Amino acid sequence: MKQLETMILENGKVLGEDILKVDAFLNHQIDPVLMKGIGEVFAEAFKDSGITRILTLESSGIAPAVMAGLELGVPVVFGRKSKSLTLTEGLYTAEVRSYTKKTVNEIAVSKSFLNKDDVILVIDDFLANGQAALGLKSLVDQAGATLAGMGIVIEKTFQPGRGILEDQGVKMVSLARIEKFEAGQVVFAPADI
Repeated sequence: MKQLETMILENGKVLGEDILKVDAFLNHQIDPVLMKGIGEVFAEAFKDSGITRILTLESSGIAPAVMAGLELGVPVVFGRKSKSLTLTEGLYTAEVRSYTKKTVNEIAVSKSFLNKDDVILVIDDFLANGQAALGLKSLVDQAGATLAGMGIVIEKTFQPGRGILEDQGVKMVSLARIEKFEAGQVVFAPADI
């Protein structure tokens, strides 16, 4: 997706050898026009999959997931990373290791919002080592739902996440695929779309 790649080049910041900071448009400040475009592309990619619900993880996955949900006309559910006084019983849970924060979180979704009749599209902001995606897939599996695929806003192809998920039969659609960081710059691999 050229619009996303341009935004990454103009506003993303490479930190070290493997971190891309995108807080100017995705995970702190959100560019709504870009998110609308991202939602449209994901909706087009999965339009014939029979999606009944979108699942994401708080907080950076919510904006692109909501826009895709709007386009597809389906609800969006997000896995919570933090405990809530109102979300304590009847939960699907999974552990997720954060690559950038170097922490482990238990994510949770109410059993009321995922069920065996659902066809789920998972959307997330980044794919690196695949831990968040595997945690979200675990929630879908626990519900007995069907996983139609995963929509990833930014994928780091030099890390193993995609291979792990494809080995499990997951359909992957990444909008911007990063091959490497070179001299503080982003080098893109061909995108899925």
